[in-house]
This record gives sequence, C-alpha cells and structure tokens, in this order.
Amino acid sequence: MKVLISDNLSPHGVEILKKAGLEVDARSKTPPEEIERIIGEYDALIIRSATKVTAALLGKAEKLKVIGRAGSGLDNVDIPAATKKGIVVMNTPGGNTVTTAEHTIGMLFACARMIPQAYASMKAGKWEKKKFEGVELWDKTLGVIGLGAIGGVVASRCAGLGMKVLAYDPFISTEKAKALGVELADLERIWKRSDFITVHTPKTKETANLINAATIAQMKDGVRIINCARGGIVNELELAEALKSGKVAGAAFDVFEKEPPPPDHPLLALENFIATPHLGASTLEAQENVATAVAEQVVDCLLAGTVRNAVNVPSVPADQLPTLAPYITLAEKMGLFQSQLCEGGLTEVFVEYSGEVAGLKLEPITLAALKGLLTPILEENVNYVNAPLIAKDRGIQVKVSTSSAATGYTSLITIRVKEGGRDLSVAGTLNSRKEPRIVLVDNFPMEAVPEGDMLVLINNDKPGVIGGIGTLMGQNGINIARMQFGRESAGGRALSVVSVDSPVSEEIMAKVRKLANVLSAKLIRA
Repeated sequence: MKVLISDNLSPHGVEILKKAGLEVDARSKTPPEEIERIIGEYDALIIRSATKVTAALLGKAEKLKVIGRAGSGLDNVDIPAATKKGIVVMNTPGGNTVTTAEHTIGMLFACARMIPQAYASMKAGKWEKKKFEGVELWDKTLGVIGLGAIGGVVASRCAGLGMKVLAYDPFISTEKAKALGVELADLERIWKRSDFITVHTPKTKETANLINAATIAQMKDGVRIINCARGGIVNELELAEALKSGKVAGAAFDVFEKEPPPPDHPLLALENFIATPHLGASTLEAQENVATAVAEQVVDCLLAGTVRNAVNVPSVPADQLPTLAPYITLAEKMGLFQSQLCEGGLTEVFVEYSGEVAGLKLEPITLAALKGLLTPILEENVNYVNAPLIAKDRGIQVKVSTSSAATGYTSLITIRVKEGGRDLSVAGTLNSRKEPRIVLVDNFPMEAVPEGDMLVLINNDKPGVIGGIGTLMGQNGINIARMQFGRESAGGRALSVVSVDSPVSEEIMAKVRKLANVLSAKLIRA
C-alpha cells in the first residue's frame, strides 16, 4: 500500500511506515494542484496544517482509506466529505499538550515583561530601561477560557506561579476545578476580574469573535490577552484599536485568523503586541510524538484494520458496522442535542439501552454518545477513542445499563446527565431502523429530527406561541423546515423544536425570547 505525506513529518515517523512494508512518498509543502493530480494512487494521506483536504480533492481519492493528521487540529479537513466516502479521519490528540501550554506561559511572561521589545531595542543599539517597565505575574488574576488538556496545564502551572486562576468551561465540574487549584467563573466575571486572559478553545460558532470590542469594554483597564489556540477567537481589528487606546496594555498571539497574516496587519505595527508564527507545537519532543503516533495509527489501520483516534468512526468490527452504524449516529446526535441544552458543568452521564439495541455491542454506541456530549465545546479535540479519558479528566462519571422494561419502541436509548445542579434526560430511537429520532426531552414526549439548526423553546402551552415564532422567522427571511412539539399536560409547559434552513442570529434569538409565553429559547445544531 502507498502512503503520501504531503507536509513535513519527522523522519522517525517515515521510518515506522517503511518498516511496516508500506511504500512512502514523503514530500513537504506540496501544492494543492499536485496533490489532486496524484492522490488517486494512494491508500493513506498524512498531513499537518498546511494541506487542505477539500471535497474536490477527496473526489479524486479513489483508493484512499485513511487520512492521518500529525497534530490535533482538523479544521483543514472536510470531515463530512471524507465520512461520506468511507475514509477514516484520525488525529493525534495530546501529543503537543505540554508543548503548547509551555509556549502559552512563555508568551505570558514575554507580554508581561516586554521581553521581545526590549531585545529589539538592544539589537538597535539602545538601552531603554524605563521604557520597558513590566508587571509581575505574582498575585495577578489569570482568566483561562477553556480548561481542557492545554488549558488545564496552563492553569495549574500558573497557579504554581502564585497567580489567582479563574476558569470558564461549561464541561468542567466544580470538583475537578478545585483539584486543579482554580475557581470556575462565568465569562462576565472573567472579563471584569482578570489581569491576564488566555484562550484555549477550538474556534466554533460560539467562540468565534469571542473577544471583541464589546467584551474588551467590560475588562479591566490594562488587561493583557494571550491567544495560542485558534485565530479568529479574538477580533484582531478591534483588539488593535484597544491596544492603541491603552485599554489593553499588551497582547501576545501565536495564531491568526489568516496565516500568515499580511505584512500590513494592524497588530504587527503596534509596539505593545508580540507574536510568533504558530509555534505552539514546535518542539523536538512534540514533533517526534505526533509523527510517531500518526505513523503507528496509519500502519494499524491499513494492515490490521484497527482504528485509533478516529474522529469520524469508532473502532468496530467490519461485520458489525452495518448494524451498529445507525445507533452510533443516533447516540452522537442525541449527545450533541443534549449538551447544547446544558447550562452547567457535567458531573454524571447515565446511558440506558432498552429493546433490541441492548443486545448489541454497546461500547461504540456509548463512545458516540460521549463524543456528542463533549464535542460542542471541544470540537476536534474529541474523538471516539479519547472521549472517555476526557470525561474522566473532567470528573464526569459515566454509567451504562440495559433494561428489559417495555418502552413502546423496538429500541430506545436514554441519556441522562447531571449538570449545573439539575438532571436532564433525552431519549431517542430509530425510525424504520435507520433514521434518528428524539422521542423524549425530560417530560416532553415528541418526535424530533436531530438535524441542522434548531430552535429549542420551553413555553407555556398557550395559543399564539407557534404563530409568533412563524411570523418572526418569516419577517427575517428564515424558512422553517419542520416543527415538533411536546407538552407535559394541557395548559402546562410545552417544548418546541423548530428546524430552520439557515442560521438564526443572536439578535433574532433575543426577539424570540421576548415573545409572549416563551420561557426560554436556545439555538442548537445537531
């Protein structure tokens, strides 16, 4: 079998592939048109961040069985297109955790003490002691947004430096935060109290433009902002204005929305801004770790059929996949749906299987449910293999049971979670044994299709609610694809799931929440 390596990879990784008997074509900085021209010859593709695996490229990948990313980020891979073609997409999460955390802390020191600026001044033959007066980290408050693997290391190391650490992460329990020596806080509190703010989340619709002019206005005067996560989480143009005005005293970036940034980027002209060219994972140890991991995973996949760290398929025997696949899809969509309804840190997940599904191999279905629950915040860092480890690290207990009790369905999966001091349950089944359906949300029976953008509303069961939603959507040019309803009792509370054909802005959602008899409203995507 043939493996194409289109980006730089450590020689040790190449050697592992060759020793396994694979034919290896190792390249670097391969032009997209060249990859498209030759990809049809290869069984595996190994990439880093430079190669863009588009639907067009995949359309020409006639033999491709697996795509391996040496690193965790997969925003350069069209995962749905790969899944549709049956191509396994895998990454190497964890290989650069410590490296990226240490880089963040280095940027924190450099920003606080203006080390790069002082060095540049000395290189220019100057001696400007007074100009580069910095601040101490000791006894300062650090706001950490995202307390996953990297954010957790940053938080614990900075607590050891004598910093007071506040952290925002909807998936972290209070108990886990205490074990890390940090205090959980909402974003508003982090904006107001932090002397330094560092982000450690993927770029999602929730985190894109998270730090902007409006949120910066809520921050302390003289705050310093670090971004070694993903470009686009911080609004770069609005940050530049805040740096010019002095509202933000300094900022340090390892990532940009467009990489490399243009030479005339406004941030690069500012003396109180420092940057590195996406070096978070650039250490000898990290490069060796991810190269070894991705090579071993590709070898196992091609030669033994063993799938590890895949983001689009769990490890399932080939003969069982046709039966399990619909349930895997159902469980993941239920988890996605449920997690976006949660408002606090998860502490417990209980998955119950009833009917025919209880007799199947349940582990991959449970993994899919966990992946769905954890994905909305963590995105590419979660896969079918590491989901249980992430849950354990975050103090989330996972329990599984089967039941022979009659449910009225041939098969039923129920996911109950404890979060934010309350319980939330979602039950789902397959329509015609293949199409996912959510049939119960807490006490609300219904038959909802978990697909695309959906408005989920709790409302009083009164006339006019549905009409009000329909009118508001129509006024804003948003087409309603389907609507499902469930109510506890006539005249009591009701739950409505409204599927729409286009995203709904936060401005429109604010209007939805103000409609008569609407008690709460969330926009979710499954």
